Amino acid sequence: MASGTGVQELIDSALRGSGVVLEEVVVTPAGRRRVVKVVVDRELTSEGDITQTQSSLSLDEIAEATRTLSDALDESDVLGEQPYTLEVTSPGVSRPLTAPGHFRRNVGRLVELTPRDGERVTGRITRASVDDLTLTIPAVKKNPARDESFAYAAIDHADVQVEFSRKDDAETDLDPTAADADASTDKEN
Repeated sequence: MASGTGVQELIDSALRGSGVVLEEVVVTPAGRRRVVKVVVDRELTSEGDITQTQSSLSLDEIAEATRTLSDALDESDVLGEQPYTLEVTSPGVSRPLTAPGHFRRNVGRLVELTPRDGERVTGRITRASVDDLTLTIPAVKKNPARDESFAYAAIDHADVQVEFSRKDDAETDLDPTAADADASTDKEN
């Protein structure tokens, strides 16, 4: 049986320097084979505040990561002799935002978040650092529009909201479906 840690270390090593980072790897049995599901995302290029939209991985980048990981797994014995199916995907918009990097990769996107000690709010992430983020919350009824900062440690739950049209889509190059790129390959060892 494959060690999840061994597979994770191999994948981390194979992706190093490619601009793509491992978010999650799960190896599950599926009859006589196993499914190796790998979730990857674009490497963040800034250590400081991020205020510009980060581009999502393209289908070509997912395909290249799939080839790289397939080659690395084939050259290794980390999965043993049992056949496997490799699925490489990006997180997509349905992933809850749970780590600072998730928020930092989603600057410019509309999110709904619930602070630990407050009411749920919906706003656009306009800045994200390693410790906190700023949401621009639109005016609602008698409440004016405002910017509000939230420490990640004070957020109970957060999700990206899917937007099908937005006036400034062309300016910000946001494409909520681009984050759902994936590729897979079957391997017989």
